[in-house]
Amino acid sequence: MYWFSGSLYQVGSSLKCNLLPEVPRGFCGVVQNETLEDTHVEPEPDGVVEDHKVKPLYEKPVDFTKIDINLLPTVMIIGRPNVGKSALFNRLIRRREALVYNTPDDHVTRDIREGLAKLGDLRFKVLDSAGLETEATSGSILDRTAGMTANVLAKTQFAIFMIDVRSGLHPLDLEVGKWLRKHAPQIKPIVAMNKCESLHNGTGSLAGAAAESLMLGFGDPIAISAETGLGMTELYEALRPSVEDYMLRVLNDSCTQNNSSTQDVTSPEDDESKLPLQLAIVGRPNVGKSTLLNALLQEDRVLVGPEAGLTRDSVRVHFEYQGRTVYLVDTAGWLQREKEKGPASLSVMQSRKNLMRAHVVALVLDAEEVANARRSMTHAEVVIARRAVEEGRGLVVIVNKMDLLSGRQNSALYKRVKEAVPQEIQTVIPQVTGIPVVFTSALEGRGRIAVMHQVIDTYQKWCLRLPTSRLNRWLRKVMGRHSWKDQSAQPKIKYFTQVKARPPTFVAFLSGKKTLSDAELRFLTKSLKEDFDLGGIPIRITQRFLTFSNIRGTSTPSLGERLPSLKLWGSKEGHLN
Repeated sequence: MYWFSGSLYQVGSSLKCNLLPEVPRGFCGVVQNETLEDTHVEPEPDGVVEDHKVKPLYEKPVDFTKIDINLLPTVMIIGRPNVGKSALFNRLIRRREALVYNTPDDHVTRDIREGLAKLGDLRFKVLDSAGLETEATSGSILDRTAGMTANVLAKTQFAIFMIDVRSGLHPLDLEVGKWLRKHAPQIKPIVAMNKCESLHNGTGSLAGAAAESLMLGFGDPIAISAETGLGMTELYEALRPSVEDYMLRVLNDSCTQNNSSTQDVTSPEDDESKLPLQLAIVGRPNVGKSTLLNALLQEDRVLVGPEAGLTRDSVRVHFEYQGRTVYLVDTAGWLQREKEKGPASLSVMQSRKNLMRAHVVALVLDAEEVANARRSMTHAEVVIARRAVEEGRGLVVIVNKMDLLSGRQNSALYKRVKEAVPQEIQTVIPQVTGIPVVFTSALEGRGRIAVMHQVIDTYQKWCLRLPTSRLNRWLRKVMGRHSWKDQSAQPKIKYFTQVKARPPTFVAFLSGKKTLSDAELRFLTKSLKEDFDLGGIPIRITQRFLTFSNIRGTSTPSLGERLPSLKLWGSKEGHLN
C-alpha cells in the first residue's frame, strides 16, 4: 500500500479515495466514496491501514443557534461601579432587563444576572456582575458582592473587563485588574473602553485612552458604546475566535463521550406540562425571598443579608430539577409605588412585569410577622395574590422563617400558625380554592423539596387539558346531583369543552337565550376543582349560545354570537377565576 499526495491507492485493488485536504502522516482523514462510506483511514506506525467507524467531528464555522444552551460558554462582564456593565448586558441580550440608572455614589446592580447573548451569529451565556471595590469593608454589602462575584467567576470561561474611557484609567481599574489576576488567573479578559461615543478615533483622546489602558496588561482594548451600540462589530471579532475554539472542544468531547450529535435540534415536547417552568418568587421586603432562591439552588447565587430592600434587580436563574427545566426569578420586595423616581421605584415596576411573565407565583410570607400580627397577610400581600389570580397564574403560598417559632416556648404558637394560615388565606382569596401552603425555613434548608413538589404539581394542573367526552360525562353527573328548585330553572347546557390551558379555560354552549347566573358559574367552577383536583389555579368559564340548523332531518350545531361580558369580580371578559 502506498501513500501519495492527497490520495490513497492500494496495488491490485479497486480501492481509491481522495482525501481533501491533504492529510499528513499520523493524522485521521475522512474519506467519502461509493464503496467506503462512514469510514476513515488512519495509518499506523507499521504502515498497516485499519478502518474505523467515523465519529461526527465538528469543524469551523460553528452554528451557535443549534447548540444546547447548557453547552454554551459563559462570559462575565466585570469592572468598577458605574462603567456601563448593565447597559452592555442589555445590549447583548437585546432586552432591557437589567436596571440602568445613573447613580455614581450608589450601586444599582448587586446580584449576578444571567442572560442569553446574541452578538451577530454568536450565542453565549452572559453574566452581569456588581461593581467591584476591592477596598470594601469586611462584611459590607460591597464585600459580599465581591465574594459572590469571585465564586461565579471561577466557573466562567471568558470575561469582558469594562472601563470608562471618559474618566481615563481610574486607580480602581488597576485594583480590579489585580483582583482579576488573583481570582481568575486562567482568564485573559477583553478590555472594553465604554462610553466612547463622544470621543474621536485616531490622534484624539480615544487613542490616548487606548494607550493608557495598556497599563492593565490585558492586551489591546476595543472601543465600544453600550448605549448606542458602537463597537459591537469589534467586540464580535474579539470574542469569536476564543468562543468558537472553546465550543469546538466541548462539542467534540461530547461526541466522543456520548457518540451523539449535540447540534441536532430537539423536537419540542407535545405535553405542555414538560415545557420550561417560569417560577416568580414575590413578597414584601425582607421575608426571605433571596434566601429561598439560594436554598432551592443549593448555592449562594444571590446576595442575602439582614438589610431590607437588598435585592434590586429581578434575578432570573436557570436550573434543572428532576429532568425539568425551571427558571427561577427572584424579585425585589413589593412596595407601593414611590413618588420619586429611582432604583427602588424601578425595582417595583420590574417585579410586577416578572409576575405577569411567570407561570407559577410563589408568595413568601414571614412566619414571625404572621404570629405577631395575628393575621396571615397584609394588604400588600393580598394585592400580590389577587393580581396573580387576575393574571391567570398558579399560586403557591410559602410561609418562611418557621425556625424562629421553634422551641418549647413557641410550640403552641407554631401549631396555631400552621392551622390558621391556610384557613385565613382561603378567606382572603375566595376566588381560588385549595391554594397550597408550604411551611419552610430557607435559612436551614428545610422544606425545599416540599416547595418544588407543590410548584410542579400546581404547574401540571395549570397545563392540564381535559378531553371533551370526559367533560360532558362529568357535566351530566354534576347537573344531575344538583338540587334545582324547578326543572325549568335548570340551565340548558348542551355542550361543555376546554378551549385552552395555561390556565384552564372552558366554554359552556347554551341553548335558548338565558345565561348562567353568577351562582351557577361558581357551582360549575367548584365542581370542576373538586372532581378534577384543580385547586390552587384560576379556572375561567365563558358562555356561548348554540344554534341549530336542520339539514336533511338532522340537527347540526353551529356556534353563535359570544355572550356579552359578565360583570364578575376580577374578570374583564366574563371569566370566573
